[in-house]
Amino acid sequence: MKRVSSSRRTVLQLRLQKASLSLSSRYSRRLISRNSTLSEDKVQIKTYHKPESCGRTVQVSDYIRYHYNGTLLDGTLFDSSHTRMRTYDTYVGIGWLIAGMDQGLLGMCVGEKRIITLPPFLGYGENGDGSDIPAQASLVFDVVLLDLHNPKDEITVEAQSLPDHCPRKSVVGDFMRYHYNGSLLDGTFFDSSYSRNRTYDTYIGKGYVIAGMDQGLLGVCVGERRRIVIPPHLAYGEEGTGTKIPGSAVLVFDVHIIDFHNPSDTVEITSVKPENCSNNTKRGDFVKYHYNATLMDGTYIGSTHTFGKTYDVVLGAGQVVIGMEQGLIGMCVGEKRKLVIPPHLAYGERGVDGEVPGSAVLVFDVELVDLEEGLPEGYMFVWNSDVTPNLFSEMDKNKDAQVDATEFSDYILQQVKEGKGRLAPGFDPQRIIENMYDNQDRNKDGRITEDEFKLKADEAAAHDEL
Repeated sequence: MKRVSSSRRTVLQLRLQKASLSLSSRYSRRLISRNSTLSEDKVQIKTYHKPESCGRTVQVSDYIRYHYNGTLLDGTLFDSSHTRMRTYDTYVGIGWLIAGMDQGLLGMCVGEKRIITLPPFLGYGENGDGSDIPAQASLVFDVVLLDLHNPKDEITVEAQSLPDHCPRKSVVGDFMRYHYNGSLLDGTFFDSSYSRNRTYDTYIGKGYVIAGMDQGLLGVCVGERRRIVIPPHLAYGEEGTGTKIPGSAVLVFDVHIIDFHNPSDTVEITSVKPENCSNNTKRGDFVKYHYNATLMDGTYIGSTHTFGKTYDVVLGAGQVVIGMEQGLIGMCVGEKRKLVIPPHLAYGERGVDGEVPGSAVLVFDVELVDLEEGLPEGYMFVWNSDVTPNLFSEMDKNKDAQVDATEFSDYILQQVKEGKGRLAPGFDPQRIIENMYDNQDRNKDGRITEDEFKLKADEAAAHDEL
């Protein structure tokens, strides 16, 4: 190989240096042309909208959902989440994104809009990204943040309104009726019980609702309003629910607790008694009372005062709901009670169409106005004095050796009128007498003979009214 002289080497080196400077100059001009508005080699952030309330900002390892438009510096669009009609969902700050976006998304608030401009080495560098993003291109992302959470997040609860009186808070196993509005973290509405004009009714703490709601409904008071923010891993997860709730969405529920009860609940009784309270109600008594009825949230159901007359029932005869039967036992005239009746002792899951919702707890303010003592259980007529030994002949007015229905009825009514006997109060007297006559007419021929009459009287095991 021919050796190159020292003087010639110097000339060659100078030529190479000039060529290198020429290439460098052309490359620099090309970069300046492409990146003429990017003055610094770092991420540039310009926020052009920030919400008034910003309780939390994006931190490293948060999972976020955002929309973006991506352009070059000259405005050429290379990508947009809007055109796909779905957010870009990713972790931030842990290398799932290009380095510039990992930096540029930190510190954002939900609802914030910002322009993030990236130099090439924090974007796609020397290689670019296919035909859309050339090599050494600076990138501009117009971003709006829709929501964020961290995999370590729990639910957050904000009490918005508390009742003045809260005798009990909800626990696991309670059955609850509540209204709600459901939205995404950016305020997008997805569901409401109000739009269906009926409460959402469910057991709580038992897995009947999403895990976050199960937690958020514990420890509430009837009448309370609270906001429950639920991260996706305690809601509908990565899949969402289709069109209304996207995957990995944080959910916001504004709830209003209408009522709740436990299947083991009994009637809750609060009483105000008069000074003289000696004669108390029992099964079989005929009672007259006034009431005002509401739901637990104060919604009006009905009142006897509206009709200007008392409600009259025989206790133990199944004429009112079980809880009312229980609540009226042991009262004296003039006593006032507040009865809180759980649905399984009232109108149950079905309620009363147009009046009482299904599974509703009822509140009755009652006042006992009058009390007529009933007969012993199982009896519809009793004698107040000794029974005449000539009972059959006294009934047989026409002396034809048989008692027809009219003779029987006239006789019983006469005994009641004279105070010698008493019919069960609160029932139709004629219906009682018809039933008594049918019991005595053993062969069902429409007549009672003396033999039938005696036979019936001799049956010790039966309730013999005569």
